[in-house]
Amino acid sequence: MTKLLLIESPGKLKKLSQILGSDWIVKASMGHIRELANDGEDALGFDLAGDRIHCRYQLRSPRARSILTELRQVVKQVTHVYIATDPDREGETIGWHLAQELHLKQPIRITYSEITTKAVRDAIANPKTLDQNLIAAGRARDCLDKLVGYKGSKHLVWALNNGAKSMGRVQSATLHLICQREKEILAFVPEDYWSVWVEYIEGFKAFYRGDLNNKKDETASEPDDAKESTNFKPESDRVTSQEKAERLVAIAKTNPHQIVQIEKKTSKQSPPAPFITSTLQQAAGAKLRFAPEFTMKVAQSLFEAGYITYMRTDSVTLSEQFCATVRQYLEQNDPDNLPAKTSRHRSNKNAQEAHEAIRPTDVYLLPSQISNQTNADEAKLYELIWNRAVASQCRNAEIDKTRIVTQSGEVFWEARGQVLTFPGYTVYWNNISEDTELPNLQQGQPVTLKEAGAEKKQTQPPPRYTEPKLVQLMERKGIGRPSTYSPTIKTLKEREYVQLSKGKLQPTPLGMELDSFLEQVLPDIIAAEFTAKMERELDAIASGKRDWERYLTAWNRDYFAPALAKAVTAIPQVKASLSKQSTKSNLPQNNENLTNIQCPNCGRQMHKVFSKSEKLKADHFLSCDKRSNGCGTVMFLNVKTKLYELPYLKEKTATNSQSSLSDRACPVCKATLSSYEYTKNGEKKEMLRCSNPKTRQKKCKEVAFFKSKNGNWWSPKYGELNKTSISLP
Repeated sequence: MTKLLLIESPGKLKKLSQILGSDWIVKASMGHIRELANDGEDALGFDLAGDRIHCRYQLRSPRARSILTELRQVVKQVTHVYIATDPDREGETIGWHLAQELHLKQPIRITYSEITTKAVRDAIANPKTLDQNLIAAGRARDCLDKLVGYKGSKHLVWALNNGAKSMGRVQSATLHLICQREKEILAFVPEDYWSVWVEYIEGFKAFYRGDLNNKKDETASEPDDAKESTNFKPESDRVTSQEKAERLVAIAKTNPHQIVQIEKKTSKQSPPAPFITSTLQQAAGAKLRFAPEFTMKVAQSLFEAGYITYMRTDSVTLSEQFCATVRQYLEQNDPDNLPAKTSRHRSNKNAQEAHEAIRPTDVYLLPSQISNQTNADEAKLYELIWNRAVASQCRNAEIDKTRIVTQSGEVFWEARGQVLTFPGYTVYWNNISEDTELPNLQQGQPVTLKEAGAEKKQTQPPPRYTEPKLVQLMERKGIGRPSTYSPTIKTLKEREYVQLSKGKLQPTPLGMELDSFLEQVLPDIIAAEFTAKMERELDAIASGKRDWERYLTAWNRDYFAPALAKAVTAIPQVKASLSKQSTKSNLPQNNENLTNIQCPNCGRQMHKVFSKSEKLKADHFLSCDKRSNGCGTVMFLNVKTKLYELPYLKEKTATNSQSSLSDRACPVCKATLSSYEYTKNGEKKEMLRCSNPKTRQKKCKEVAFFKSKNGNWWSPKYGELNKTSISLP
């Protein structure tokens, strides 16, 4: 009796085969095998008829066809077929597609949130059927996204004729958040202010307070996983004129100082919840400098190897068994940190609660033990997940906080301090500011001024979002779901609507223009609350509370179709308005878009110029626009390397410039290696390649060294660049 287990990812094959043994065949679908066809009205692949939807599906690729051919042969050889695709809507939908294509009359559905012997065997012992509600929600999302994306792109975005390729239900709402922040930054007018302080011989520093009722705790812990540091730099209440600042300093210097108030209290800080998808991406971005997409890739590897539970989740729930095991671990290794009862954490109100939070499958597999079994990035992420999961089950941290108020004349000065008296969960996850200890003083005690001063500062515009911070914002506003956060950001970068600038997401002129256009012609679709409402409707479908076909047909009939028709009629007027705005602000015109690629000759940002010339292998080239005080340099896209290059003659001159030459030699022809900057996913990168343009396209074409994380140069073909063996004489 041979059985077949169908999974998505080939990365799980080895582990599952070891668990199940020789009576099982384990095969991977390699993800989605089927998608909506590209036919019918606007290539939607489905028809809206009354309150019903008729979908037509096609195989995604020749590889999918080959996989299905193989699976059909295997199905004939087995007695039972188990579908074990991922435990979420997308996995349920993939399972449904497999069942349809393989003509399975009674497919057995099993789910597990960790790839361990116990979890897999428990799932097999408790089989179920495919969840038709989850399948309906998955199909509804596919149709909804294609309806908005295809129709909006074809009838609205393409009419701009400015190089913008697409819009999307989640994509455009996310872009709008980034563009809104950029507009706030551009509109920001900085203002001067002064922070006034006094320092006492007794050993502490205090700051001007105009209002002693302001109880803001400047030394509070920092729960935000997207922040890189929890250190707080204190300052006084803002003083808006130099005259007042100087007057306060004079008062401090000419009047005696006395302690008028001392407050002491002990506060408790609760442990953070275990990771969900969004908080994992935020913490990995802040602590490990991982992009959300890379975080999910590494987490996928850890899941497939059986080290962590499923990494796409919005639930902070932990299983009773895991909590009990952590308590046992703490009792054996850190008994002082064992709370009286098991800690519980509450999920976000929009959470689907489909499965557990992200946690290690075995708390006794310590981060120090896993480093020999994984690569460096996997080991770092596992340590982060292990620490957070254990911390979530520890005792509260206890902090002694002190507030001292002094007075000179009629002016009050405040100092705050805190000391961590019991570390609790911070042994594993420290999100509390460093200790700031104040001296032991008495109320009414005089203190001696050592120095007084005022520091001039300037208000700062709101910062651009980092990728982890944007993920946090998307989650808070209900835009998308755990599986869509990182793919959405990746799409925005690939479409060149946003770019990374000093680690922050900045909209390009193309992205800003597209957002301004959509804001005028189809404002609802980019509003966060509107998109979040659609997500809640999909959740209602997943729980069986709504019929997906009736919802989608009604949504299209009552809102989207008339809104789209109205938007199309507004295009000429809006385009004219955008053109005027572009001219006034000196932004590039419709057929030119500012990129983040610097001109190799003058350093200015180059513009993308679209062209239908048959001489070009791409649909555009880059220009250093003379109208923007550029030097006129042009660069063309090499379709093979996906890099922009200078024309041959100018390139030869540029590569002979000492500023671009390195102190290394080409391993093939011994010519000097030159440094070359390029852009990938909107981020600037650097490589070393042969500086001889004649040989570079021939025998040296595979010479390409990239900077690795340890700072060394490395090539896929030649390995690490050894300076000693091939350096120039």
